[in-house]
Amino acid sequence: MPAFKAPRGTRDILPEEAHYWDFVTDVASRLCSSFGYERIETPVFESTGLFLRGVGEGTDIVEKEMYTFEDRGGSSLTLRPEGTAPVCRAYIEHGMASLPQPVRMFYLAPAFRYERPQAGRMRQHHQFGCEVIGDASALIDAEVINMSWQLFERLGLKGLRLKLNSIGCDRCRPAYIDMLKAYYEPRADMLCSDCKTRMEKNPLRLLDCKEAACQQIADNSPKSADCLCPDCHEHFTSLRNYLDTAGLDYDVSHRLVRGLDYYTRTVFEIQPESTGSQSTIGGGGRYDRLIEQIGGRPTPAIGFAAGIERIILNLKEQNIDVPGIHSPKVFIAHAGQEARIEAFSISNILRRCGIGIITAAEGKSLKAQLRQANNLGMKIVVIIGEEELREGVVVVRDLESGSQEKVDKVSLAGILSAFRMDDSGLYNNQCQV
Repeated sequence: MPAFKAPRGTRDILPEEAHYWDFVTDVASRLCSSFGYERIETPVFESTGLFLRGVGEGTDIVEKEMYTFEDRGGSSLTLRPEGTAPVCRAYIEHGMASLPQPVRMFYLAPAFRYERPQAGRMRQHHQFGCEVIGDASALIDAEVINMSWQLFERLGLKGLRLKLNSIGCDRCRPAYIDMLKAYYEPRADMLCSDCKTRMEKNPLRLLDCKEAACQQIADNSPKSADCLCPDCHEHFTSLRNYLDTAGLDYDVSHRLVRGLDYYTRTVFEIQPESTGSQSTIGGGGRYDRLIEQIGGRPTPAIGFAAGIERIILNLKEQNIDVPGIHSPKVFIAHAGQEARIEAFSISNILRRCGIGIITAAEGKSLKAQLRQANNLGMKIVVIIGEEELREGVVVVRDLESGSQEKVDKVSLAGILSAFRMDDSGLYNNQCQV
């Protein structure tokens, strides 16, 4: 057994899986750019108070799941459990309210929650998220939901369902919560221990419990959409009209809520049809109260987040063909010290021309180097030995056909131009070794 292993609830992303991560993050970044979103990076830890005020006491995240520590200066800090509150803190701190509104931002970042590890849910996981701050309209809600749906479309995922609900605002939600409590109080003895606590601290979370007995009770509970004030009703109706116009199918689910205190009105999730809510791959909603709660002016906002690990799990389950790693296909072998120096020089020039190169290491025979090139899946081997040095040429061998020829170094970059990996090099018609 190794002396050290990755901590429980974390995992290594090995090279053979990296292309899944590259694929997801590239698709997400390109999609956001097409909608006018710009990337933001926030620190991996924040003041604990940000999450106490923003996420809210009485939530599982604050009470059970946060990684909190005191630094040497006595400050209480918390590893980021979610991405929205830090983005809103940055919006306030950097005066983004003075920018043209709304401000559209996205992030790709690790998050940390101390919970029971399971497939697609780790203690350190990675989130793709987007936030739109400064617009209260249902049109913006529809934009975020549409972009979220397009993310999974572009990734090639099938068999997904969009779940939608409105949980109202400060005006209409209190009356709904009273109805919810009145419904649950006669049934309190049938609830799990967590739900008994939720009745007092966070009644909306009663609808989100995963225990079978609690789910049966929740199925017949009052519906928030039936208790909306006129403004929230109009907002929800407009949102549904926009989604209908976009051709997005959705189910209104009265049990869809959010455990975070800052959510208002729109909430939504995207779930695989075959596995249900415990395998939700993305979700979000409107949080018009959050920025005010953490010290800013009242500012409407909406966001969406998806776990990258869970997305990759679904890509694998659906056997979706993900582009492979774009790796070098040209190998440079050498025989002798002077040839090794020449190989290093040629490799450096070819890489500047945008051509991917792997150069053989020291200490291996030419035969061993060629065997290594085969094992690495190389297409071309460039061979440099004493004879080639004297003649000012190199041998170019095609490993698939076995054919080879001597070429002068001046022509080498042009011959290998088909193996350029990108357009960022200095390659041009005069690129020569």
